[in-house]
Amino acid sequence: MLRLRLLTWDVKDTLLRLRQPVGESYAAEARAHGVRVQPEALGQSFREAYGAQSRLFPNYGRGQGLSSQQWWADVVKQTFRLSGVHEDGVLTLMAESLYRDFCSARNWEVLPGASETLSRCCQRGFCMGVVSNFDNRLENILSQCNLRHHFEFVLTSEDAGFAKPDGRIFEKALRLSGVPPEQAAHVGDDYTRDYRAARAVGMHSFLLRAAGQGKEPEVPPEHVLPTLSHLLALIEKE
Repeated sequence: MLRLRLLTWDVKDTLLRLRQPVGESYAAEARAHGVRVQPEALGQSFREAYGAQSRLFPNYGRGQGLSSQQWWADVVKQTFRLSGVHEDGVLTLMAESLYRDFCSARNWEVLPGASETLSRCCQRGFCMGVVSNFDNRLENILSQCNLRHHFEFVLTSEDAGFAKPDGRIFEKALRLSGVPPEQAAHVGDDYTRDYRAARAVGMHSFLLRAAGQGKEPEVPPEHVLPTLSHLLALIEKE
């Protein structure tokens, strides 16, 4: 059995997921302002705008003087511009509204088994923390989704100044908890940013991989979680 004291958790697509595709949310916001745009077109435009913004201003522009709210406003406006909407006043209103909306439980849902697994881990006495490539809305989102109380700390890439797979965000989590890496494990759904990055600083890690998602060749089966509910059994088996 692993002698673990700390469990750190990714959030998006590990504990929480969007209730509907981004394009659907953006299209609904546009309709509220009398603008008709197809959700599929907005989804494609969002991927383009988000990718370009992430390359130009990594980690929400933290190192380049942007606030994450400015960063997201630019993404939203560019998403709509790529879909043919150019009215500046409407773009500003939609950007402000969507930034607020994505801070609420209305747009997020807890993944199956997440609440129960977190509760059981707390009952076992693990120190628990979040390590997530997210902006500073995450505390509020976790509170609204009734998950915040499980964690002793919430470390976002915006707060830390480093984004996974940069090992410094994991090292900061270890310092916050006062636990050495060999007594810590990270749980996430991304092979590079979660599984490999945590192991690179000496932590254990588990990869959430739903059936049909495909296997990563370098991940032993005992490190793969078909669902979050499998976690404690795998920890005890190690």
